[in-house]
Amino acid sequence: MTTPELPTQYAPADVETPSYERWVAAGYFGADPGSGREPYSIVLPPPNVTGSLHVGHALDHSVQDALSRRARMRGFETLWLPGMDHAGIATQNVVERELAKEGLSRHDLGREAFVERVWQWKEESGGRILGQMTKLGDGVDWSRERFTMDERLSRAVQTIFKRLFDDGLIYRANRIINWCPRCLTALSDIEVEHSDDDGELVSIRYGSGDTEIVVATTRAETMLGDTAIAVHPSDERYAHLVGREVELPLTGRMIPVVADEHVDPAFGTGAVKVTPAHDPNDFEISRRHDLPSMTIMDERGVITAPGPFQGLDRFEARPAVVAALRADGRIVAEKRPYVHAVGHCSRCKTVVEPRLSLQWFVNVAPLAKEAGDAVRDGRTRIHPPELAKRYFDWVDDMHDWCISRQLWWGHRIPVWYGPDGEVVCVGPDDTPPAGYVQDPDVLDTWFSSGLWPFSTLGWPEQTADLQRFYPTSVLVTGYDILFFWVARMMMFGLYAMDGQPPFRTVALHGMVRDQFGKKMSKSFGNVVDPLDWIERFGADATRFTLLRGANPGSDVAISEDWAAGSRNFCNKIWNATRFALMNGAVSTGLPEELTPADRWILSRLQSVSELVDTAYEDFEFAKISDALYHFAWDEVCDWYLELAKIQIAGGGPAAENTKRVLGHVLDALLRLLHPLVPFVTEELWRALTGKESLVVAAWPTADPALSDKAAEAEIDAVQDLVTEVRRFRSDQGLKPGQRVAARLSLSGTALAAHETAIRALLRLDEAGDTFAATAKLAVGGVTVEIDTAGAIDVAAERKRLEKDLAVARKEQAQVTGKLGNEQFMAKAPEDVVSKVRARAAQAEQDILRLEAQLAALPA
Repeated sequence: MTTPELPTQYAPADVETPSYERWVAAGYFGADPGSGREPYSIVLPPPNVTGSLHVGHALDHSVQDALSRRARMRGFETLWLPGMDHAGIATQNVVERELAKEGLSRHDLGREAFVERVWQWKEESGGRILGQMTKLGDGVDWSRERFTMDERLSRAVQTIFKRLFDDGLIYRANRIINWCPRCLTALSDIEVEHSDDDGELVSIRYGSGDTEIVVATTRAETMLGDTAIAVHPSDERYAHLVGREVELPLTGRMIPVVADEHVDPAFGTGAVKVTPAHDPNDFEISRRHDLPSMTIMDERGVITAPGPFQGLDRFEARPAVVAALRADGRIVAEKRPYVHAVGHCSRCKTVVEPRLSLQWFVNVAPLAKEAGDAVRDGRTRIHPPELAKRYFDWVDDMHDWCISRQLWWGHRIPVWYGPDGEVVCVGPDDTPPAGYVQDPDVLDTWFSSGLWPFSTLGWPEQTADLQRFYPTSVLVTGYDILFFWVARMMMFGLYAMDGQPPFRTVALHGMVRDQFGKKMSKSFGNVVDPLDWIERFGADATRFTLLRGANPGSDVAISEDWAAGSRNFCNKIWNATRFALMNGAVSTGLPEELTPADRWILSRLQSVSELVDTAYEDFEFAKISDALYHFAWDEVCDWYLELAKIQIAGGGPAAENTKRVLGHVLDALLRLLHPLVPFVTEELWRALTGKESLVVAAWPTADPALSDKAAEAEIDAVQDLVTEVRRFRSDQGLKPGQRVAARLSLSGTALAAHETAIRALLRLDEAGDTFAATAKLAVGGVTVEIDTAGAIDVAAERKRLEKDLAVARKEQAQVTGKLGNEQFMAKAPEDVVSKVRARAAQAEQDILRLEAQLAALPA
């Protein structure tokens, strides 16, 4: 294979798409269940078919891609399986909006035609995110792409529903659920977004005389459905009322006062109205006390209770009810605005209404116990471990799950009803009895996505993929859906797969925030579009920016400046490799003869390799990225390339050896970086080695035999000397590239062998017969004398130093004055005083340094 020539500059747009297409065409991302290699598998958390790549996806996918690329390089049979979720309510809303533009509703089409229309939309417009994933470099096995509404996955849904139904773990009942009056469906908890909204808190007097009792509510209209008032059993204020009845205002109905432990006697008046059909807590109280439930509004939020408010929208009824109560002398107090948490439908932003409704539920208690046990006994580990407590808090106190949705797009509930009330649950191979009618509801999207780790591998059939790649190796996801999705997958996986959990490790990351730690929001104007960054900075720079902030379980801060810095890092690697190739670097193995500089960089490579491998075990991508960044930039580029250039310029066998060491180091570095920044490393590695692809190259293994602390100490001393002399040169007013004569007293030190390199790095010529030192510096037992005569404009340099000295003295006077001010010292916070003291110390150091520099200038 011919070695391609590298352009003078790295252009991501010229590299990324061709590289990705070549990887896919070569089948590098395909997995073979019959290979015999140890399996490593990840299933991609399925994005919604309506979605596009956002910055949270970009983080999630970058982590998963890095893990799977490294596993593949380590020799594992690696499967990263992609797919999409049908996203029931979101997709139905999109298509209904499209219909509305044509003046139609789904009811105009009918169920069958509407579902066909959704499939048509999915084929034409859905799944944009899959194409966007390729721009990020996702190394997924496209041959195994899945969709939750695929025939095989639908078969899995129907199979597990019937098993749960037959085992008594799925039932139908009237319960309080989240209801969207706009979408006309039940919602899962994750489909409800809570915000602090302005409202009102109204205190209402129920009863009269010795039965008078005051309750407060933010939803006055629901009082029309009250069937009791509840107080705490130990609340002596209301002990005389428990068991008695009071009059419900505006209705003339009498309702009982009950004692219930749920009531907080310290909150408000200590008495609460009980509206079982419109509040989940009230519903539970009603079940404990056998209270009736009265539904007083329909599915659109319109009041149905007979009387003057019938036909009003809930938000019209609220002020009307308050006005009527006020006119009746029943309002004790009103507080406006009253800020309180209000749930909204995540899709249409309508205020959610708690509603008593006949729905299908999963009895989660036995399933949740198994999900908790699997983490407790180590079958699945949660990382970071401290987040396991949050998982246990949820699975140990999980409420039954409402799985039915009043939609047309989704997996229809496989239950059929006979003419005489018969109920039959139908499996995928069963035929419903003649004359039976199927339940109109569909299943919650989270029901089918809960099967994702095994339905995508072929379950309920015992496929080769299922046997080979289940349980999956790791689930990478945000901590924010630990309950909503992870717990559901754990429950279903353990139930369907005979106690085998769906993944061995759950690796949790946080949310992506801006550089100030603020949540990203369109209203804040700080949302990052990863596709925009990919276009401007490249996919590698986008990925690296996200990964450099990715600590397990912690939120990730990013900024555009950091993305630009990541782009500069990619350019740095490009330029370094190009320079090395121009200087003859080759990757053909290490030579036997090594210089101290060669031994130093190989020792540092060994240490970094060890650190990276250890950090991968704990998903510490920030540590991995930072270690490789500093090794590449600070040690390889800033030091070894410069030392290697000097050694190569010397010629002979040592030069040839150095070319091989340089090639070996860059080869290993590019392999280590590849999972994080796959495109630039691929292009460089192929140019360096002439080989096929980094995707299928071997992962570099740390070699303890290369550890050489003596060489590290020797080169550390060179670095210390060069760094100090560079600073000294700058203090003397010398430009970085300016050559001056110098005398180095290196005799008898370990640095004597490095004099040629030291002089080359510092632009120091040999001291001639006319040498006259004008400045002297002592560093670690070495004296450096330089002759700046004629090299600098002494008058201009003196003027510059005197100006800087005046600024330093002014600063010293200011901070000294503050520290001597008793009033300031008495009132200022300790951290402020500490900062002023630090400024004083710095000013003193600056003054001493500048005075010394002035004194050292030639007369």
